[in-house]
Amino acid sequence: MSHKQILALSGGVGGAKLALGLARVLPAEQLTVVCNTGDDFEHLGLKICPDLDTVMYTLAGRSHPEQGWGLANESWQVMDTLRELQGETWFNLGDRDLATHLLRSQLLRQGLSLSAVTQHLCHALGIAQKILPMSDDTVSTSVLTENGVLAFQHYFVRERCAPAVRGFVFRGIEHARPHPEMLRLLGSDELMAVVICPSNPFLSIDPILALPGLREALRASPAPVIAVSPIVAGNAIKGPTAKILRELNLPCSPMTIAEHYRDIVDGVVLDQLDETHAPAIFDLGIAATVTNTVMRSLDDREQLAHSVLSLASTLAGKK
Repeated sequence: MSHKQILALSGGVGGAKLALGLARVLPAEQLTVVCNTGDDFEHLGLKICPDLDTVMYTLAGRSHPEQGWGLANESWQVMDTLRELQGETWFNLGDRDLATHLLRSQLLRQGLSLSAVTQHLCHALGIAQKILPMSDDTVSTSVLTENGVLAFQHYFVRERCAPAVRGFVFRGIEHARPHPEMLRLLGSDELMAVVICPSNPFLSIDPILALPGLREALRASPAPVIAVSPIVAGNAIKGPTAKILRELNLPCSPMTIAEHYRDIVDGVVLDQLDETHAPAIFDLGIAATVTNTVMRSLDDREQLAHSVLSLASTLAGKK
C-alpha cells in the first residue's frame, strides 16, 4: 500500500462507518476525513455539529453501537429535567454528549475556529486521524418541502423526514471557503484518492461539493474520485435517501448515484445485489466495482475499505 493520502468526504452514520473501515486499514497519518457542516445548528444556546460528532465518536470507539450516532452508555437526565421544565426536547442531547457541545460552544465564543475546536476535541478523544469541517464558515442546509422551507434539523429530527422534499438550499454557501487543507490535498501529488462515503448525496455530500471552487478542484485533482453508493437493491441502508429520490422522481438505484456525481467521479462502488447496474455505469465512462457495501460488522467496514482502496489503486494514474 502506498503511503499517499486518502481524503474521505463524509456525512453522519453511513459515512462514519466507512471512515472507521478506512481508519482500521490505513496508517492514521494517511487518512483525512472532511465532514459536512450544513447540518450544524444552534440549540439551547449550544453549537451542535452532528456529522462531525458522529465521525469523531466513531473513530474514537465511543459511538452508540446500535444507533451509530451519539455516545455509548449515555444517560438522559438533562433532557428529562428539561421536559419537566417545558423546554424544547425534540432534539435529544445526552448527558455525556452535552459536554462536547458545551466545550465547543465555549471555545468558539473565545474566538477559536471550528477547525481548531475540532482538532482539540479529536486530540482529547485520542483520535489520530485528521478530521476536518468542510469549512470554518457557516453553511446551513434548508429543505424545500411540500409544507414550506424547513431548517435541516427541523426536517430531519423534529418532522422525522415526513414532508415530501422538493429541493435544497445551502444558505451561506456562496461566501463559505473550503477548508484549506482539503484544497491543499486536492492539488497535491500526495493524494492517492478521494472517497465519497455512502452518505446521503443531497443532504450530506452536496453541501461539501457546493463549496465555491470545490467541484473544479476535484476535477482538476490528479487523484481518482471514488463514490460508494448508499443505495442497495432499491433502498437506503439508513436515512431518507431512498424516500428523497422517489419524491424527486429519480430512480432509486446506484445508476442515479453515478449520474449525480458524474462530473467528478472516476469510479463507483456498488453492492453485489446491484451488479446488473455495473454495465450502465461503465457506459457513463465511470469504472464500477461490485462488493458487499452493507456494513453490519467491523469486518464489513474493513472489507469495503479494502475494495475502495483497490479500485483507487487501479484507477491511479488513469485520470
